[in-house]
Amino acid sequence: MKPLLLIDVDGPLNPYAAKAQRRPEGYRTHRMRPTGWTEAERAKPLRVWLNPGHGAELLALSEVYELVWATTWKDEANDWIGPHLGLPGLPFVDWPVMHGRAPRGTFWKTQYILEYAGERPFAWIDDDITELDREYVGLHHPAQTLLMRIDGRIGLAREDFDTLAAWATPSPVDY
Repeated sequence: MKPLLLIDVDGPLNPYAAKAQRRPEGYRTHRMRPTGWTEAERAKPLRVWLNPGHGAELLALSEVYELVWATTWKDEANDWIGPHLGLPGLPFVDWPVMHGRAPRGTFWKTQYILEYAGERPFAWIDDDITELDREYVGLHHPAQTLLMRIDGRIGLAREDFDTLAAWATPSPVDY
């Protein structure tokens, strides 16, 4: 069974924290109205920057991972994000509570990531991962993990895809 690749949208795929007047190179601007944004009754649609090359990179990683949305967009990532990246519909973590309490100062998603993963190995890309999350996962998850904090001003970079591929690809046995 392949390890999971748990994918956050805002930060890794949408470098929302980049300066508003400076769209990162390779990214395209999209205007969206996901449910949470519409319910907020904002006048302007949400600006989302996506790099279409990330879709091909993620599809390549699907050879060694099972891709899963781990985002507050939940299933709406399949409607709003995936099509712009050329991704098929993906399973998603259905957070029982968003932005709630978390154990020992960890990010609120961490406890639910562990529940979703069960005993499977996983890699998780998110802009809110901290050392406390790494420590907590290390103590409470029985399988291998890779927690990658992605800078929300930059998004996923070439090195990140290389790291993910190397982590999930079995090494040849030396004879």
